[in-house]
Amino acid sequence: MIPVTAGTPPRRFDVVLVANRGEIARRVLRTLRALGIRSVAVYSEADRDAVHVREADTAVCVGPAAPAESYLRIDAVLGAARATGAQAIHPGYGFLSENAAFARACADAGIVFIGPGVKALETMGDKIRAKRHVSAAGVPTVPGVSEPGLDDDALAAAAAGMTYPILIKPSAGGGGKGMHVVAAPGELPEALATARRVAAAAFGDDTLLLEQLVESPRHIEVQVLADAHGAVVHLGERECSLQRRHQKVIEEAPSPLLDPATRERIGQAACRVARSVGYTGAGTVEFLVPAAQPGTFYFMEMNTRLQVEHPVTELVTGTDLVAQQIRVAAGEPLDLVQEDVVLTGHAVEARLYAEDPARGFLPTAGTVLALEEASGPGIRVDSALAPGLTVVSDYDPLLAKVVAWGADRAQALDRLDLALADTVVLGVGTNTEYLRALLADPGVRAGVMDTTLIERRLPELEFTAPDESHFAAAAAHLARHRPADPRPAGDTGPWSRPDGWRAAGRARPAVVLAHGLEEPRRTAVDPAVRLTPLPGRPAAHLLESGGTARVVHVAAGADSVWVGEDGCAYELRVLTREAGLERSLAALERTAGPAAPELHSPMPGTVVAVPAATGDRVAEGQTVVVVEAMKMEHRLTAPTAGTAELSVRAGDRVALHQLLARVVPDVVPEGVPAPVPGDARDDVPDGAPAGTPGGAPEDPGTRPQTDPRPTDQERTP
Repeated sequence: MIPVTAGTPPRRFDVVLVANRGEIARRVLRTLRALGIRSVAVYSEADRDAVHVREADTAVCVGPAAPAESYLRIDAVLGAARATGAQAIHPGYGFLSENAAFARACADAGIVFIGPGVKALETMGDKIRAKRHVSAAGVPTVPGVSEPGLDDDALAAAAAGMTYPILIKPSAGGGGKGMHVVAAPGELPEALATARRVAAAAFGDDTLLLEQLVESPRHIEVQVLADAHGAVVHLGERECSLQRRHQKVIEEAPSPLLDPATRERIGQAACRVARSVGYTGAGTVEFLVPAAQPGTFYFMEMNTRLQVEHPVTELVTGTDLVAQQIRVAAGEPLDLVQEDVVLTGHAVEARLYAEDPARGFLPTAGTVLALEEASGPGIRVDSALAPGLTVVSDYDPLLAKVVAWGADRAQALDRLDLALADTVVLGVGTNTEYLRALLADPGVRAGVMDTTLIERRLPELEFTAPDESHFAAAAAHLARHRPADPRPAGDTGPWSRPDGWRAAGRARPAVVLAHGLEEPRRTAVDPAVRLTPLPGRPAAHLLESGGTARVVHVAAGADSVWVGEDGCAYELRVLTREAGLERSLAALERTAGPAAPELHSPMPGTVVAVPAATGDRVAEGQTVVVVEAMKMEHRLTAPTAGTAELSVRAGDRVALHQLLARVVPDVVPEGVPAPVPGDARDDVPDGAPAGTPGGAPEDPGTRPQTDPRPTDQERTP
């Protein structure tokens, strides 16, 4: 692996403000520190205790948690820069990084925007304008409809001349947000409405375009650098084909698909795109390459900023892209030419998200109870995590990037898998197990993949569940850390003693634990199970059971215990006797009946749309409420035909499992208690299922009722 060095500091900047958060803010701060430049961080009230705030030389609060009231406020960010004497602003990616108005405001304030000029931002920030521009420059583009100002009816009329499936894309923004694949004409109206809503919310512009869907596409992007003196170079390509819903999951450099001749052609095409708009700084030109025709490529878009996946390029070239951005912004020339760019070895990056793949990738939140991040030869971790950090649902779910370099692709993949196995995050659900499953896929190992691979493989993926030893470890951990005598003062009776005392002899202390919505288990402390803390690693323990020993990680929260092993982490909820009994009764087999009429929020978030109103008659499968969290929308649909009763309005913040609406069925089968109109409850009992039939993904293996409390007819005598 070539060392990534920042080089010499530019003469122009003494103080630089980083207008971002999370792992990218920390990444930029690292280079500023290496260059000897003082740094300023901005933060929202929700990020007051974030790691990037502690690591910066100075930090300024710019507003409440909502991005529109903090990180996206141009006046607040510029005010922080003026107050701290910052001469330049690095926007990271997302937020204001591709905002032409922000770049213009920086120039008006005499502050340098570390990014391209306004012309490049405006041209490439609009996909319609960008496609027309690069096509005129001789770069091939995907066929489709890209006319500005078309409403839904006009787009639908234009789509009549296209072959389905087609792809809807917002003209502004990126990151896959608002993109929808439409398989048939009947799906187009609702997909257009959803895409416009997401585009307006995410980018402030609901203009859409249509493209012919390229079958079995590979997503190949080229990193470019350009300065104000006319130099433009490319640093090779990255393969970003492993995506879910157009969001990249695993990226690598170089691509296993391209041969040297195609690599040079696509690199020069990317440089031609950059020159056509007078680009300066670091940027990425993205192409679609048909898997069956690796010598053919189509321009998709240009990201006028640093990319999430930039570390893989840094590891194979040894070039610090942030340092190059700062040099160029300071008016200095690039310190490399095309002949200096040599790709050495292979690098792969996996994105660690706060999400639960076993529950349809719903966002997760919580407090980091324990953290161990991977290290070792060829391993790099760009992370926002720290013990005690509270992960909220206001922002993108990206928590960290685990990156591995190897002398060849096989070694890089092996190192990344081991690094993920060594990654421990307890207290917040992550996608670590899912990432390891992807790396083990035969197609991925062979380099034979496209952007649809994940969607095809998802039904085949099986996620592990905690075994008896994990429950035993949780019980042993609780027994060791519970108060010696939790009885109220004055309670000296033997029956409430916590040590298992009984008149006929001592019983082993037990705890009721539940994983997800599974039936709870009464787990006794087993003297044959030994849980020994490992020195220097707060959550690591040696678990000895049945003649075997292995390392597990255990940490207790307010009402649960987390147990982690080999990249997997399980939350075992500690239930009171009453809650355990209620959960057990809810798990009893019941007579088949209609789908549950209540719609509960599958995650904490914000209601962004309420297409139905109280009193409306809704059809089965019709969207009733839309909840957004971590930049992801989740539609909750009517489980049965009936009359809607809403408990929320657009803009409301909702909690996990909160009742959002109910549907009073048109016909209730005999013997099934009908819901009482107007009886929508705001409280939801612990353990209510998170999914709703036909809406957000459900927990595998659970039934569709939403209230686990049994009715009088269902109670066991």
